[in-house]
Amino acid sequence: MEKTLKPAGDERTMFEGKIFEIVRKPLRAGNKIIEAEFARRSPGVRLLILKDKRMLLIKEFRFELDAVDYRLPGGKVFDTLKEYRKSLDKANILESAAKAAKKECLEETGLIAKNAKHLQTAIAGATVKWDLFYFVIDNFQKSKRGQNLEYGEESIVPVWKSFSEVKKLCLDNSINEDRTVGVLLKFLLQKET
Repeated sequence: MEKTLKPAGDERTMFEGKIFEIVRKPLRAGNKIIEAEFARRSPGVRLLILKDKRMLLIKEFRFELDAVDYRLPGGKVFDTLKEYRKSLDKANILESAAKAAKKECLEETGLIAKNAKHLQTAIAGATVKWDLFYFVIDNFQKSKRGQNLEYGEESIVPVWKSFSEVKKLCLDNSINEDRTVGVLLKFLLQKET
């Protein structure tokens, strides 16, 4: 299938915050030039930490939900837009994401990941660029120091759940990050067959 939209010039940053920016980019659509506008932020990582048909989730209070939520451990690949922009010049952002996956594993769970296998990248959409890189970690050891939580993450509690319990949490909205629900359900359904 042929591309219908092609770059027609350099992008311009219209607004820049700490983690989000609004960008306009001219695109050619046939004989016309249109200005696409999108929000962009540093990508994130999510971890499927596995042992004996169980998965390690984190349970934490989320201010945006005003409730406790189950989540996959994870976080940002880069802490600032400036760091993210520098990475865009490099060929392989997946390498940075794998390093971030191991870092977040240690911080949020107190486990030292010996591997981080890329499972999938979930793309938010055309007008919001915020990719989530999902990694499987199935070889790890406990850190002597335990969790190393950042400020504001003090409520994170790691909990092991069976695959059937994780599936139930996805279906009853106890896991509220919908992109993660989709990735988890696909992963769990593949494990069932």
